[in-house]
Amino acid sequence: MLLGFKTELKLNDQQRTLFAKHCGVARHAWNWGLWLTKNILDHNQQNPQEKLKFPSAIDLHKLLVALVKSKNEWYYECSKSAPQQALMALREAWKRCFNKTAGGPKFKKKGKLDSFTLEGAVKILGHSKIQVPVIGVLKTYERLPQVKPKSVTISRQADRWFISFRLEVAEQTIANTSIVGVDLGVKNLATLSTGEAFQGAKSYRKFEKKLARLQYLHRHKVKGSSNWKKALFEIAKLHRKIANIRKDTLHKLTTLLAKNHGTIVIEDLNVSGMMANRKLAKSIQDMGFYEFRRQLTYKCKLYGSKLVAVDRWFPSSKTCSGCAAKKETLSLSERVFECSHCGLIIDRDLNAAINLSKTVS
Repeated sequence: MLLGFKTELKLNDQQRTLFAKHCGVARHAWNWGLWLTKNILDHNQQNPQEKLKFPSAIDLHKLLVALVKSKNEWYYECSKSAPQQALMALREAWKRCFNKTAGGPKFKKKGKLDSFTLEGAVKILGHSKIQVPVIGVLKTYERLPQVKPKSVTISRQADRWFISFRLEVAEQTIANTSIVGVDLGVKNLATLSTGEAFQGAKSYRKFEKKLARLQYLHRHKVKGSSNWKKALFEIAKLHRKIANIRKDTLHKLTTLLAKNHGTIVIEDLNVSGMMANRKLAKSIQDMGFYEFRRQLTYKCKLYGSKLVAVDRWFPSSKTCSGCAAKKETLSLSERVFECSHCGLIIDRDLNAAINLSKTVS
């Protein structure tokens, strides 16, 4: 199976400048391609009798070379694959939009989600060096897997640059046949049917006041000034720290589950619908339910375990794990489940996790 590998780069000022130029070229190509395709769609909508062909990624690149690249010499300072890959990504974005699996693509802004993709002469040299087109040899802080990547993506998070690529990894098999139910919540990130409970990182809650202070200072700077840019970097660095703490907690938990259990049962939660609850939205987002599901999906495939998603309407919290009697109502404030039939008194989340584990025989 294919896995993504991402690591931080060790750069000098010259390389940082080249990275910024490549990001600018990729962003310009994306925005130009988006402007062109939007105009074509508008024309086709207004003139259904004289429809224009919607361009492919190859068509967009040919038009870019003929109409844009020849008039902007700074395009030639960067690798030709940066704008080419940006247009390919744009075409894929439109494809997802037409298939109604995602919204329409949006224009990119400088300094926000800066990234570009390079392909061609990409080679891994030794343990911590990688060669990419035009820019040359890049150093990393950690050892690189000894593979031959076809392309690499370089992205920026605040003041740090990262390189990522895909590699083929052999799937493993585990002999463990145990079944575990996992109930996600805002009090505890995950409660297992075995009785274990794992606390969430709640990193946003920890740094919420500091983030608010930095944002207050930022909006009182002169827009575009050096101090304004410095304050913006401080906000981005804190956001990166919050996300890294959350991801670290989720990676440790999902790896533990995938490695030590043969079957993992979770609820198919409607996370976007849950976010509509204004009182719980911040806590749900801070826990990272979607990221938990995403990580667990590919790690179960990697380690040979099985992931089962129970229907979201399954009454795991309202059903007694002892006698299977179902309660009519159960408010969110009731943290202890009390069964009126068999007299069972059990933690609400643990009761739900046990019921989830029983759905798989």
